[in-house]
Amino acid sequence: MTERRVRGAGANFAAQIAACKARIEGVLEALLALPDPGSERLRAAIRYSVLGAGKRLRPTLVYLTGESLGAPLERLDTPAASVELIHVYSLVHDDLPAMDDDDLRRGRPTCHRAFDEGTAVLVGDALQALGFAVLADGPMSGTPAETRLEMIRLLARATGTAGMAGGQAVDLAAVGQTLTVAEIENMHRRKTGALIECSVLLGALAAGVTGGRELAALRRFGAEIGLAFQIQDDILDVAGDPALLGKATGADAAHLKPTYPSAAGLTAARQRAAELHDAAIAALEPLGGRAATLAGLADFVVNRAS
Repeated sequence: MTERRVRGAGANFAAQIAACKARIEGVLEALLALPDPGSERLRAAIRYSVLGAGKRLRPTLVYLTGESLGAPLERLDTPAASVELIHVYSLVHDDLPAMDDDDLRRGRPTCHRAFDEGTAVLVGDALQALGFAVLADGPMSGTPAETRLEMIRLLARATGTAGMAGGQAVDLAAVGQTLTVAEIENMHRRKTGALIECSVLLGALAAGVTGGRELAALRRFGAEIGLAFQIQDDILDVAGDPALLGKATGADAAHLKPTYPSAAGLTAARQRAAELHDAAIAALEPLGGRAATLAGLADFVVNRAS
């Protein structure tokens, strides 16, 4: 695959990504004050799991989409935080011995290793509830109630059986099995892609884009980069640098899990990621010049090394 260059970006695009990460970190820190978390151990485990690590891709998508469409950053903080809380909940549960049984996440011990399995289950439960509570109650000045309700509906769909939970169920059932490329794409679009697509749509809705050609374009963009992101994850598990990834490579093969490279080969996986990248860029055409930053983010998703 020929490496794509970030459009209109360079150091400026890197600064935008860094600014999004810094902003969401502050928002999450404030939300996790949690005056009565039930126990200090649960509070510590929640903060350990959420703060100070991660790419923050999903909140970055909310910020960059919404800002590209004219939304003030203050209106984007709530949906950006909600989608990241849901994402971290999914990671904590996915790492459990009953799921992927991972020891490392983001370069340090997973929640159930740093604390214990019961606490990790509760962390995931609490973060899922908090993610929806934030989206229901958090400040979003100028956002109509019906738009907020649609955001909650979209996030619920991306989290449930049509999205992450359903995708994880397919993943668990596929261990030791041989899946077709189409079956793997379906699994990836649900387990990973649904929440990435939702992040784009939350940013659009917060900016007042609630239908029409632009929302359809952004939905397609989110779907394509969501699948591209997971295929790139599959590629990195085969050919990535563990020092950059913050976890060991080869985990999928060790757990007998079907992946895009195992079904189609590494070369075909890279080609498919490139095709999805191009389709995502093409989908942005209705946005004109406002799409430049999102196009840069598509480049980042496909070219990333971690």
